[in-house]
Amino acid sequence: MRTLWMGVALVAVTLWWGPQVLAAALLKRKPGGWYVDVSRKWARSILRASGCPVVAHGREHVRPGEPLVVAANHVSWFDIFAIAASLEVPFHFVAKKELEKIPLFGPAWQAAGHISIDRSHREAAIRSLRAAGEKIRRDRSVVVIYPEGTRSRTGRLLPFKKGAFMLAVEAQVPVVPTVVTGAYEIMPPGAWRIRPNTMHVHFLPPIVPPPTVEGVETLMAQVRAEMLTVLEGEEMPPDPDDLTRAI
Repeated sequence: MRTLWMGVALVAVTLWWGPQVLAAALLKRKPGGWYVDVSRKWARSILRASGCPVVAHGREHVRPGEPLVVAANHVSWFDIFAIAASLEVPFHFVAKKELEKIPLFGPAWQAAGHISIDRSHREAAIRSLRAAGEKIRRDRSVVVIYPEGTRSRTGRLLPFKKGAFMLAVEAQVPVVPTVVTGAYEIMPPGAWRIRPNTMHVHFLPPIVPPPTVEGVETLMAQVRAEMLTVLEGEEMPPDPDDLTRAI
């Protein structure tokens, strides 16, 4: 029943917000706040319907007006909803180009300013990442990237691809290692049934990128190590006053 209700909510909120986003784009509405607010409301509506609350930790590491690359783990569609619901600053996701083919959602995704990556063509992917870098610098916003490139089918952190870290170095913006826990238990890859669970989003302290691309491997290793610390349960217990509910 919960899975069915979540599916109905997903369709309903997409049908509600999608046409509004497309109309706003046709009317040349200025990119930024309104589109971001719609993306956040869309995610929060889905989470409410699914009965999956989110607790955000370390949101002080993602402050308004500071351009950042949020590099997150990816084990479920629900970690996307969790991050979108938790961020209180302007943000854009970088995701696979195939999302553009989804009726209504795809065009609205593009109109809202999110960025698609064509993973089958290296040059096109590089152009998309550079566009993401320009967006970060121009809007002083956050770009959310999943450096694993796909969802982990085991819940364990997959090897990273370099794109997110090349972007951070070229744009000279810090990387915020971000870990979502609890999403795999809700809906792992290949599953169709929702099992309600509380998710925790950990925004870790930003890591300043090296000045040249020669340091990309080091940056990638630093980010991975910080994420593994949380995933392996080795982090210090959070201060209760530092916890804020996203929904």
